Amino acid sequence: MSFPRTFIPAVCLFLALAPVVPASTEPGFEEQALRLRESVLLRVEPRLTQPPRQGSAHAGNSRRHPWKNNIVTTVFWVGEQPTQNNPVPNCKSSWDVNWAKNFGGYDNPDPRARRGYIAARFIPRQNPFYIALPYNDVTRGTTKSEAPRVIPWFRESFVKAGRTVLKGRWVVVRHRGREAYGQWEDCGPFRTDHWQYVFGNQRPMPNLNQGAGLDVSPAIRDYLGLKGKDVCDWRFVEFSEIPRGPWAHYGDNNTFVQKRRRGDVRFANTQSPSEIRPN
Repeated sequence: MSFPRTFIPAVCLFLALAPVVPASTEPGFEEQALRLRESVLLRVEPRLTQPPRQGSAHAGNSRRHPWKNNIVTTVFWVGEQPTQNNPVPNCKSSWDVNWAKNFGGYDNPDPRARRGYIAARFIPRQNPFYIALPYNDVTRGTTKSEAPRVIPWFRESFVKAGRTVLKGRWVVVRHRGREAYGQWEDCGPFRTDHWQYVFGNQRPMPNLNQGAGLDVSPAIRDYLGLKGKDVCDWRFVEFSEIPRGPWAHYGDNNTFVQKRRRGDVRFANTQSPSEIRPN
């Protein structure tokens, strides 16, 4: 945490019909086997069409959230160990005490230990495109007093006192004209109380990382081509605004995956392998 931070029987049928992959010690064998597994599972799930972009005839009346421009952006990851500038480890998040376990493992940021936009050693059980922002709407099991009036979607998302309405919210991050989409899964960097910046017009507060106001995952870093510390723009987005991309593939918490499993939408799986790898 950045400081104070199914399958249905048809799967068996598809797996049975899938070609048997012989054991091999050749380089790339593990990657090929993982791709085969993913392609079989994707055929089981209903297909999704790309959601309409904001402004299209089918986009509906979703609100347009303003951009936060020129925000110093740092990289964090599930399972990150504490450092001088990040003294709290990321084995847990502000909203999940078992974050690393529920994610599926250590989201290794080392490019040599990654396959496309995920860590090479496992398939993530949560969306690898995630972010952190410096506000938490709950504290000590209660909802903060200002939350109902400062969070734009509070009324439509509120379930009960003490349950966050922020976790899983989608954000777009922009860098040099390229946009990546991720879900809000932790609080930081450094603060958990700065609603005036997250939902208002203030700038991030000074901190040890040159006033950083956004943390992004290694997947977002790689998609956008960020350095370890960089400058980005970001804003909240409605799901109807989000185009298809690598952020749509993984995670029980991922809105795209949830909708595929329910059969609410169809997914045109037309991407070539090169489209799901970093540029």
